[in-house]
Amino acid sequence: MFLSIKGLAKAFGELEVLKDIDVSLEKGKVLSIIGPSGSGKTTLLRCLNALEQPSRGVFSFEDGLVLDFEKKISKQDWLRLRRKSGMVFQSYNLFPHKTALENVTEGPIIVQKRDKTEVQEMAERLLDKVGLKDKMHLYPHQLSGGQQQRVGIARALAIEPELMLFDEPTSALDPELIGEVLGVIKDLANEGWTMVIVTHELHFAEQVSDEVVFMDGGYIVEKGVPEKVLKSPQEKRTQQFLQRILNP
Repeated sequence: MFLSIKGLAKAFGELEVLKDIDVSLEKGKVLSIIGPSGSGKTTLLRCLNALEQPSRGVFSFEDGLVLDFEKKISKQDWLRLRRKSGMVFQSYNLFPHKTALENVTEGPIIVQKRDKTEVQEMAERLLDKVGLKDKMHLYPHQLSGGQQQRVGIARALAIEPELMLFDEPTSALDPELIGEVLGVIKDLANEGWTMVIVTHELHFAEQVSDEVVFMDGGYIVEKGVPEKVLKSPQEKRTQQFLQRILNP
């Protein structure tokens, strides 16, 4: 098992947004998280990427890293957690004053201190992989939303993570641009990347996921294979959510 999460909780002051989350992820598998706004989906991703510190719970990784958030976490272990994942944000988060190529090379060169020539070659390969080799010298404002998000995916891949995290990667895109981003993510799934995807694209989740989790009110309400959760959910709250999404 690549990652096991037990009893994860996260509170902001009096507001508890994650409540006793138990979930596991196998290497090379895709987990999709669906649910209404405010259900805790993004907070869960941010905990996985060390952007938020959980209030309690335990992360156990296959390489022996165990983080118990009711105990003091060392700086070294925080860094180990952060380095495990690459995150693709809802709103791209590209550096506006850097080209597509510079956005991809920034992390490996500045943070990871890797060789500039090797990183440059890798970044060009990654931009080619996401269909943007001919756009590598353009700035974000010269790219469409879909192109910017594909640069974001290449940037996340550039740090060579073990886990890819996607936070509603198509929610800021025009409908006609969604397919090009989902196509790249499907390719990554087919290549065997371990991924957690927060998405409202249910058909995409059904196609690409090994497991789907439905969250509401900070809890995992239902989880299982896509056919079960999306086609024949057992929980009434899941049924209500899907009914509203599929038949607005």
